[in-house]
Order: sequence, then C-alpha cells, then structure tokens
Amino acid sequence: MFGRISNGFSLARSSWGVLARDKHLIWFPVVSGLLFVLVVASFVFPLSTLVDWDQFRHHAEEHNGRPPVWVYPVAFAFYFCCYFVAIFCNSALVACALMRFNGQEPRLADGFRMALARLPQIFAWALVSATVGVILQLVEQAHEKVGYYVSLVLGAAWSVMTFFVVPVLVVEKTGPVKAVGRSVVLLRRTWGEALAGRLGIGFVLLLLAIPVILLFVAGGLLLGQGSTTAGVALLVAGVVAALLHAAVSSALNTILLAALYQFAADRRVPAGFDRSQFEGAFAARQ
Repeated sequence: MFGRISNGFSLARSSWGVLARDKHLIWFPVVSGLLFVLVVASFVFPLSTLVDWDQFRHHAEEHNGRPPVWVYPVAFAFYFCCYFVAIFCNSALVACALMRFNGQEPRLADGFRMALARLPQIFAWALVSATVGVILQLVEQAHEKVGYYVSLVLGAAWSVMTFFVVPVLVVEKTGPVKAVGRSVVLLRRTWGEALAGRLGIGFVLLLLAIPVILLFVAGGLLLGQGSTTAGVALLVAGVVAALLHAAVSSALNTILLAALYQFAADRRVPAGFDRSQFEGAFAARQ
C-alpha cells in the first residue's frame, strides 16, 4: 500500500516535470475550455429565445418531471459537441506527450495535426460517448431515487473501461468498439499505477488549490468590509487562478495517461519517467 502511494507521488512528479519542460502543452486544455464555452453559448442563446420555459415547466409537472421529447435530441447534440471538443484537444495533447516521450520536440501544430488525422476516430468516439451520456440521463430519470445511483455506478464503470481509449485512438487508429476492448486490456496491466498516479496528482493539485481558495476568501472578506475595488480584484484573480488550475489539472492527467499507455502498450519507459515507476505493475501480472 505504502509503495503504491509513494509511486503515485513519483508519477505525479514526473508528469509535472514533463509539463514544466513543455509548458505550451497547457494550451490544449485552455483551447478545449474556450471551445466548450462557445459550445455552451451556441446552445444557451437559441434555447433562451426560442423555448417557452413556462410551458416547459408545465409539461414537466404534468409528466412526473420528464421533459418534452425534443429535449433528448438537443441533449444528444450538446453532448456530442462537448465530447468532440474534449476528445479532439485531449488527442492533440496525448500526441504531443508521446512525441516528447520519444525524444522529439512537440509543437502545438503537431498535436492538432495528429488530431485532425484521427478525425474519423474522434468523430465516432464522440458519437458513442454522447449516446452513453444520453442513456445514463434516461436511466437516472427512470426512477427518482434508484435511477440516480444506477446511473452513477454505470457512469463510473464506463469511465474506468474507457480510460485508455483516447491514446488508443491516437496511436492505433481503431474503431470505438475495439478501442474500448483495448482500453480494458491495457487497464488490467496498469490499474494500480493509474489509480496511484491519479491520487498523487490529485494531492498535488489539492495543494495548488489552497492559494486559489485563499484568493476567494480574501476577496469575499474585503467585499464584506466595504473594500470593493480590492475585493473585486482578488475575486477576479481567483477566477483566473482557478481556470489555470483546471488547465494544469487536465494537462497533468493527460500526460500521465499517455505515459501509462506507452509503457502498457510497448513496454517502453517514457522520457522523464523511471522504469521502477511502472515495472511493479507488470511484474505482478507476468
């Protein structure tokens, strides 16, 4: 147990080292976030003007909380756009991370070019992800209490099964069904290191979140004392810091994902990592 925990911090430190060396990799989650905002805006503005929300609420009250039928295709379209943006940018980041692991000098253009080359696979996986997302919502609405927990369990299981799907799509160019099967095989080899690494990164990010939280607390206290300008400035700084924290979190987890994939698939130690960080997982399965 203690060995796993120690290894998790070691993997987190190595992932941080890769990001520190290639700081421009953080732009992939930043671009993803900006595109996500555009997607949300493209749905919110039309819906806010075209839908009679009083009638919508009335329909939900008459049908035991269930929305009109048109909501489901709209929800599917929204899920698809969001997943497509996230998968595309994560694929670009994975491609750059793998280039760095293999001694190359990755550029942002290299990552986006690789993602564009995998556009059919990304499109297909976004369709599958959106379909699963809508199904989970239907399961949740099927029963007021039980549905929520069933959806939660199924969603967690799906997330685990598809852990390695993005790097599989980038490197192996498989379809969605084969990608899920391949992801499960690779995860069985590295589940301990994947969990430990995520926990290690989570602890590091928790420490980094402390100053972000302090900015919001200080801003709120200043506003409460009547220092409007200083309070607003700290709150704005807190928002910027929170967005940066989210970008760092996404980048670190994706770098770790790429590193675990490379060793699980090819038995090659990624540059910036140490063989001892991975070999324990495989020794126990040989």
